[in-house]
Amino acid sequence: MGSSAEKVVAVIMVGGPTKGTRFRPLSLNIAKPLFPLAGQPMVYHPISACKRIPNLAQIFLVGFYEEREFALFASSVSNELKVPVRYLKEEKPHGSAGGLYNFRDLIMEDNPSQIFLLNCDVCCSFPLPEMLEAHKRYGGMGTILVIRVSADSANQFGELVADPETNELLHYTEKPETFVSDRINCGVYVFTPDIFMAIQGVSTQRKDRANLRRMSSFEALQSATRSVPTDFVRLDQDILSPLAGKKKLYTYETMDFWEQIKTPGMSLKCSGLYLSQFRVTSPHLLASGDGAKTATIIGDVYVHPSAKVHPTAKIGPNVSISANARIGAGARLISCIILDDVEIKENAVVIHSIVGWKCSVGKWSRVQAGGDYNAKLGITILGEAVTVEDEVVVINSIVLPNKTLNVSVQEEIIL
Repeated sequence: MGSSAEKVVAVIMVGGPTKGTRFRPLSLNIAKPLFPLAGQPMVYHPISACKRIPNLAQIFLVGFYEEREFALFASSVSNELKVPVRYLKEEKPHGSAGGLYNFRDLIMEDNPSQIFLLNCDVCCSFPLPEMLEAHKRYGGMGTILVIRVSADSANQFGELVADPETNELLHYTEKPETFVSDRINCGVYVFTPDIFMAIQGVSTQRKDRANLRRMSSFEALQSATRSVPTDFVRLDQDILSPLAGKKKLYTYETMDFWEQIKTPGMSLKCSGLYLSQFRVTSPHLLASGDGAKTATIIGDVYVHPSAKVHPTAKIGPNVSISANARIGAGARLISCIILDDVEIKENAVVIHSIVGWKCSVGKWSRVQAGGDYNAKLGITILGEAVTVEDEVVVINSIVLPNKTLNVSVQEEIIL
């Protein structure tokens, strides 16, 4: 069972502070991968999914954040899940494949036979054990998790064509201008250690081309400003596209949910998806209540044990309430994330919104939005320590930290 030849490691790419700009104002306070969805940090969901992989030896988080931002989280999640979780800081961008290669010695220290690679900002059911079984059956170098989407949205992602019989990857193109396929890359992979040879091959080719190039000094200067560093290797364009159709890469299709978490709006949607998944995977995490001694709970709701919710409040569906939050009498919460130390006062209403840390929503106030998760103002966001005074209505707006609202606003960004 536990022979070294069977060991598996997982690498989760968490990005860096320059990558989370679309996640503002929420990423002003916290690294995007640590933002809570369904009561747990975003990156916790893929980590806990990795725990289900047989013979998992270690999980690595790779990104550009300072180590101190992840030290406490890595330590606590290692203790909770009883699997080593280590954060590795990249000093400069190496690309999605180059980042993996940069830490190859650490990744290979347990001599794993398989390496999972996941993107942190992906929300899905992570069918990793099933994917690993399929990968072993295929006998290739790598297997990509794929999903079928509408033809209209496919060009926002990496589109691919696979053999319907063998599932071999035949063609791959990143965000094509014309329609190729309605199957897309989910950003979840499993590779054999041969992936490191493939990445090294790309770097070597680049070096060889640079050495062979014979140019005038002016052309050399022009090229230097355009050329990609030899150790910068992108997984999609530099590895997947060239190796498609060479019997090295295969696909595993998920029939479950899948989303990318690029914006606060999508984080609210994905929090709801994870809450609904808890019904199957972790029903003990979901709140319940009938309005007698506890608040009325409708649908999937997470309430942190330290939060105080008045019995006359009505909560749900798709609500996540974080630590030390206080929800007052008669409050109504629908489709929202309430962060740490928030106070929602009596008879306030919060719908399709994210209420930031230490915010206060006054009596009879409304904080709401239309719930279009893809629109810029599709949900209302209150940054940290925003005060909404009594009887104020905030609709489809984004409010930056430390503001006090004493008049109603609609479709505004308040700086």
